[in-house]
Amino acid sequence: MVELLWLLLPVAALSGWMAGRRSRGGGQGHGSRLHGEYFQGLNYLLNEQPDKAIEVFMRMVEVDSDTVETHLALGNLFRRRGEVDRAIRIHQNLIARPSLSREQRTYALLELGEDYLRAGLLDRAESLFTEVVELDAHVEPALRSLLDIYQQEKEWGKAIEVASRLESVSGEKLSPMIAQFLCEQAELARASGEINQAGQLLRHALSVHPGCVRASILQGDVERSVANYRAAIPAYQRVADQDVEYLPEVLQPLRECFEALDRRQDFIAYLESIQNRYQGVSVLLLLTEQILHEHGEEAAASHLIRQLHRRPSVRGLNRLIELNLAGHGGSGMSEMEVLRDLFSELLRDKPVYSCRQCGFCARTLHWHCPSCRSWASIRPIQGVEGE
Repeated sequence: MVELLWLLLPVAALSGWMAGRRSRGGGQGHGSRLHGEYFQGLNYLLNEQPDKAIEVFMRMVEVDSDTVETHLALGNLFRRRGEVDRAIRIHQNLIARPSLSREQRTYALLELGEDYLRAGLLDRAESLFTEVVELDAHVEPALRSLLDIYQQEKEWGKAIEVASRLESVSGEKLSPMIAQFLCEQAELARASGEINQAGQLLRHALSVHPGCVRASILQGDVERSVANYRAAIPAYQRVADQDVEYLPEVLQPLRECFEALDRRQDFIAYLESIQNRYQGVSVLLLLTEQILHEHGEEAAASHLIRQLHRRPSVRGLNRLIELNLAGHGGSGMSEMEVLRDLFSELLRDKPVYSCRQCGFCARTLHWHCPSCRSWASIRPIQGVEGE
């Protein structure tokens, strides 16, 4: 409570200063009333009666609309402190005042919408933000809040519409986000068995943002699901050109496609061509598996050892231990077995992905960060303990 009082005192002081200034400018009775109400409100604050103080300060708006900014500041203060009910009361009271100018009323509508958004009353917030946009005032902040609402409600069509308008209003490049919304629609279409619709949405996503990795991965997944492996391969391979850090996400699906077409050697050639562009361990491990299949455990282990000198990796070392255990039949290798179990336990609890915006970690890939809600910011972890 003491902290709240100190936060409110500057607001009250501003109201008193404004009242005193108007009193000196003429209208003694009017100024005296403001002056008296100001001290009455201040007295309530000092006696830890903030609700009564709020009532006094809100009554002052009826007398002088110049104090509107003071009440807007007070409402914002309560919302930031999490006291949304009080913020709503203040902003509702302001909107009801017939003396407000159009600009003041529109801004109060925007602030009330933010109150409802903070309170989780999304329908009410959406209605207010839509009204603000229609009034053609404070359009950009209202559109940003509408975009937030539609993402929370997974209304991807409305989100695309609002994002497109926001892009034209603000000049901000939102095509990567719009492509993600189209991918969300494609996921829903695919889940409903509407494969052609999913394909159209993904092509649209790539036309909006050619660098959309997710759209390429989904294109490959859609084609692979209908056994169209020849079309899936170039979709997956496109990922390396869009953002090579996501390459591990398509290696296993690519392997499946090449093997389904009986093109194992082409897959090995692709891995060899890409390993200089991508230094992560996933390519190395897959090449090791191919060498194991073609030439045996000793050749695979030798290749892995050479590469680990260049790019140390916990996952690579663990695979080397497994190859050595298999090559020696497990006899007299108790120390190696302990190391294998130790590394396996270490890797089991290790996150695989992290958000570049907020540091959120996960073991599965999220295209929309659950923590900071940014899009396409979660990537495979790089380094000795990751890729």
